Amino acid sequence: MNDLFEHLLRRARLGDADALEELLARHLDPLRAFVRLKSGRLVRERESCSDLVQSICREVLVDISELDCEDESAFRSWLFSVAFNKILHRVEYLNAQKRDAAREVPLEGAPSAVDVLRTYGTLATPSRHAEAAEEMARIEAAFDRLPEEDRALILEARLVGRSAREIAHDRGKSEEAVRKALSRARARLGILLRPPA
Repeated sequence: MNDLFEHLLRRARLGDADALEELLARHLDPLRAFVRLKSGRLVRERESCSDLVQSICREVLVDISELDCEDESAFRSWLFSVAFNKILHRVEYLNAQKRDAAREVPLEGAPSAVDVLRTYGTLATPSRHAEAAEEMARIEAAFDRLPEEDRALILEARLVGRSAREIAHDRGKSEEAVRKALSRARARLGILLRPPA
């Protein structure tokens, strides 16, 4: 186990807020991207992804003392599973019969493209901020058009950071089959991201 991670986790379990903040900061940018991409258009239009990420972090704060993980990879997987469950609950809520989400007005001004795109680098100018927002919308629209299996594979491998071996084990498939499926999923995403001719 990474000594720094082990030290931070031990302190976080004892209630050290600074240690927990540092643990989360190490995974915050990929977590933000995961939440936006996994949420899908329905949730993104009606929920602030920044609020969802904050809610996930609050859950982690409550549950950290009970966490038993062997390394930072396991912590990251647990963190993203908390995010996945939070997103599922929001989707279920929005799709509930008591609420007709299709008739709702999309959420205005949420969330900041700058926050989400921090993973891709620092943005410097207002025009670059506008370009980033457009690029984020283009990526999300393309991602939303992928089949669910492709989206899940890309998220697990690229944002959660799981290996083909781990994914294959969980899905009862061969590592080679997962690698090929991931390659096909990334190729399909690449096609969807191509600018129109």
